Amino acid sequence: MSNDTVKIFDTTLRDGEQSPGCSMTTSEKLKVAKELVALGVDIIEAGFPIASPGDFDAVRKIANQFGDQTTICGLARCRKEDIDRAWEALKEAKNSRIHVFLATSSIHREHKLKMSKEQIIETAVEMVKRARDYCPDIEFSPEDAARTEKDFLCEVVERAIEAGASTVNIPDTVGYATPAHFHDVITTLKKNVSNIDQAIISTHCHNDLGLAVANSLAAVEAGARQIECTINGLGERAGNCALEEVVMALKTRADYYGVNTNINTKRLYPISHLVSTVTGMAVQRNKAIVGKNAFAHEAGIHQHGVLQERTTYEIMSPEDVGYVGTNLVLGKHSGRHAFRDRVQSLGHTLDDATFERIFNEFITLADKKKEIYDSDIVALIENQVSDTPEKWSIARFHTSAGTGTIATATIELADEDGKIHCDAATGDGPVDAVFRALERITGISAVLEQYHVGSVSSGKDAQGEVRVEVRINGEMFTGRSVSTDIIESSAKAYLQAINKAVGRGEN
Repeated sequence: MSNDTVKIFDTTLRDGEQSPGCSMTTSEKLKVAKELVALGVDIIEAGFPIASPGDFDAVRKIANQFGDQTTICGLARCRKEDIDRAWEALKEAKNSRIHVFLATSSIHREHKLKMSKEQIIETAVEMVKRARDYCPDIEFSPEDAARTEKDFLCEVVERAIEAGASTVNIPDTVGYATPAHFHDVITTLKKNVSNIDQAIISTHCHNDLGLAVANSLAAVEAGARQIECTINGLGERAGNCALEEVVMALKTRADYYGVNTNINTKRLYPISHLVSTVTGMAVQRNKAIVGKNAFAHEAGIHQHGVLQERTTYEIMSPEDVGYVGTNLVLGKHSGRHAFRDRVQSLGHTLDDATFERIFNEFITLADKKKEIYDSDIVALIENQVSDTPEKWSIARFHTSAGTGTIATATIELADEDGKIHCDAATGDGPVDAVFRALERITGISAVLEQYHVGSVSSGKDAQGEVRVEVRINGEMFTGRSVSTDIIESSAKAYLQAINKAVGRGEN
């Protein structure tokens, strides 16, 4: 293969957000979009504008704010109203793309669309032309391409390119393909579509069989020059091709693939944890590239080898992906300059107001902990990510629990006007009692679906990170908080989820 560039198309804000429990507010999407720009992605699929007023607003704001720095894309079905709505959201962006899709496999034609092959082609051509009238950068996806008859797939792709599609995306919508199969699909298109040189071939692979990254790499090997992917592999069902994995595979094995990307790989670890914080979807410890164990060596023979020569057991360096370990860096007497320098070296840029808040929290934490680690600083920064409007905030709380006693919690909450509301509850342990008291005060009835607590760094005085998923009126909301007191972080995480529900009108 020639030594050229593979475009990275990030769909974390669209397909990634469709994961159950991973919904983001507009402000959270803007934060992620800002980091995606810094990461160097070529195209950001910001959402599905017709899906909801919130999605439209998010796409419009992202397009207006970042459309001069990268290409902002909006998704649309092959329907007039979808395409019109997408353009309305994107029209202020300097660099915009409309992404239209229509299913082509026999399964989808028969059971979902109730359309013939001729109707599929006619609709695809008409809608690509409509989108092209608005915008010169049009992407067309034949949904479920991996299960579409190859001759029909070639025909649809050729007609879409004739109609004005400059990118043809070949989705493995249900994660059905294998690398050899998918390589053959791309090769077939290159050999049999007469105008294929007029468009970039893209790939969008799902991970139902754990092959999304492998299939995407096979597509690149066959000639695809755009990969659609998400941070941490978020997405429908088992997720999508993980951006961090496919990018580092292309970089680490450049000797084989002979291509490059525009990604600043040193920002992979920070954005991975930002997305994890915003969505509430934890990154597994052994996750490739960005997991906590990705650069850990437990076996003695591995440790010995790494100490002698890093490349014996590491094919990439932690610094290549911006990995943050638990290095001891600062103490309570560290000044603002040293703290700001460390924050920047960890890959974070903060405005003055946010920096002051985090610095003050750092000083408070330093009074509680003897040793402050890089991971502690990152946790403080990530704690500021969610700016959900706070209908309720914790003023004070007290818990009592022990063997042979009934756990109780007394909580004072301040409402948005500053008025204090106090109540108490009993429960099966102090955390349960706290959650019940919060529900009594706020009037919100919630079902706790997931509760996870873990240490941010090492030591008995380590900060405890609590993540919760709660179901309120049938909808899932997440919350996260850190504190050296896990009861406090539990209370704040649960209250954050409640505040999100209140913000949605779920009261």
